[in-house]
Amino acid sequence: MRFLLFSALVIVGLLRPVLAEELAQPFGPDFPNLDSNAVGEWWKRIPKNANKPRLLVPREDVVAFAIYTHDRGTLKLTCQLYPLKPDEPRQVHLELKGPEDQDWQLVKTEPVIFPGWSAHFRIDQWDNSRTVEYRVRLGDLSSFEGVIRKDPIDKDEIVVGSLSCNSSRTPGPRPTIVENLLKQDPDLLFFAGDQSYHHTQHTFGWLEFGMQFRDILKDRPVVTIPDDHDVGQANIWGEDGKKAATPAGPQGGFYYPGSYVNMVQRCQTWHLPDAYDPTLIDREIGVYYTRLRVGGIDFAILEDRKFKSGPEGKIPKMGPRPDHINDPNYDRQAVDLPDLELLGDRQMQFLDEWGQDWQGAEMKAVLSQTAFCGAVHLHGSPSNRLLADLDCNGWPQTGRNVALRSIRRAWAPHLCGDQHLAVVVQHGIEAASDGPFGFTSPAIVNTIYGRWWHPLDEKAGAKPVVGSPLPWTGQYEDGLGNLIRMLAYANPQDRSDETKRADGYGVVRFRKSDRSIVFECWPRFANVADGDAAQFAGWPLEIKSHENDGREIIGYLPELRFQNVESPVVQVVHDETKEVIYTIRIQGKSFRPPVYQDGTYTIRSGMDQPDQIVVRNSKQQQGVEGITVNLRR
Repeated sequence: MRFLLFSALVIVGLLRPVLAEELAQPFGPDFPNLDSNAVGEWWKRIPKNANKPRLLVPREDVVAFAIYTHDRGTLKLTCQLYPLKPDEPRQVHLELKGPEDQDWQLVKTEPVIFPGWSAHFRIDQWDNSRTVEYRVRLGDLSSFEGVIRKDPIDKDEIVVGSLSCNSSRTPGPRPTIVENLLKQDPDLLFFAGDQSYHHTQHTFGWLEFGMQFRDILKDRPVVTIPDDHDVGQANIWGEDGKKAATPAGPQGGFYYPGSYVNMVQRCQTWHLPDAYDPTLIDREIGVYYTRLRVGGIDFAILEDRKFKSGPEGKIPKMGPRPDHINDPNYDRQAVDLPDLELLGDRQMQFLDEWGQDWQGAEMKAVLSQTAFCGAVHLHGSPSNRLLADLDCNGWPQTGRNVALRSIRRAWAPHLCGDQHLAVVVQHGIEAASDGPFGFTSPAIVNTIYGRWWHPLDEKAGAKPVVGSPLPWTGQYEDGLGNLIRMLAYANPQDRSDETKRADGYGVVRFRKSDRSIVFECWPRFANVADGDAAQFAGWPLEIKSHENDGREIIGYLPELRFQNVESPVVQVVHDETKEVIYTIRIQGKSFRPPVYQDGTYTIRSGMDQPDQIVVRNSKQQQGVEGITVNLRR
């Protein structure tokens, strides 16, 4: 508490003379060099092989970039600054200028928060029906401008740019990706993690990322969620925030202090809508899992690693590392123990409630760091074949299946990164291809730990993609026994050649008029302004939202005919098991609910939530004329 109070006083400039002395080691004496490029007398610290401090920029440039979202009437915006010198201002002003304004209007002033050098603005009762310009200004020293877009609810097609894994081994601008994205003009940008690989120097890495992408960040909603490298670890199995023994982390927990993890999360996620349940985990580490609606598409934002169990000491070691399995004879059930966590109870409650709440939503999607399967055979190099990697969401298998069932109930696809290898799969839970689709974006720059999809027998699976140029599509099991249908993959051809490493990014198009979803995958150096620019082989792929529930339909319940509403929410519940089969927003005024097993069902409906029972104990049958429904508004 004393440290927090002291930091707050420093923020507002009351104790500035002791800033360098007191805050040279803000994360404690056990980690004296953590974020050292941006703390203490940083402006005097010259790293090896450098001729000046790494973050010393011309003072008119210290306001670096800004990111924002708005949803449910609240705008949240983060302004990121370079480190400040002791005699420089410590307050940032947010100014807006609407179409009717001649001059900038000051709306808020907020302190610069140290460590991390960020300022945060919240405006409630935000009018999301208009576009306004914004400016964040540090006194008269420096400023940055952008545009807060209106919610594109009137657009039929909502476009999402999906990116991850921004290798620090290739520093400098990312001009082609930024130029392409500006042409493709996404309504939402999603960065799935590993925005920085600088581990113990997050402020430096986050500023490097922001300067690379700020021309596309500044004028549209952005989701940035940190992954393992952002918080300085090789992998994360968070286990509710406990202390990890090493940065490798297989025993579970976070290695660096909670204050460092919180700084990373504040800089990268404060601008997201408020957390569903903000209760802190161990070591006072915060959470940020939440939802965001853009243009009628409702995105659940998950934290894959925050609650997940670490493998070391819990399951038998069956490979060179606790998290790598290469024993072909291992018992899959031996690694899927009943007390292991994946997303954790808190996030599962969130997912289940999110799937049944359709306020402001026509379609849904899930965003998180990594994939719900191990769609990879070769790890790190073409000679390193692994049977299973426990870092993915394919383990533990029971938790994976529970999560996928929840996602399937909302007919939602899953977007993620982390794996460095771009793939589109359809997950199987009880049977092949009965689950939702997943799109893993490629690495922005694929110089760190490349991966390949390369079945050992080099054969296509059952039901390969008809007409695909790729030889190894179809139904497979991953090394953990999880069922997947591989639809497309983008293997590196030559990792010594940056044009053949499979660097790139994803674009996902949600078309509301026909509930279609198009997955695109673009090479880093493609020129989308050229009409002949090619995506990776196997893309684009198009699905319908209902295909995210791939179970075999055995029949239909009586047709529902709604007299007084358009496109209500419909939920089907199995009477015996009480399981919610799905909750979706239909199109139009009629719908015949499909079912996947025998039994009787209760059908609920409503404008935005299934809050009214319309049919009890209905059984799938043929030849029923239908049921007229009058929903109470």
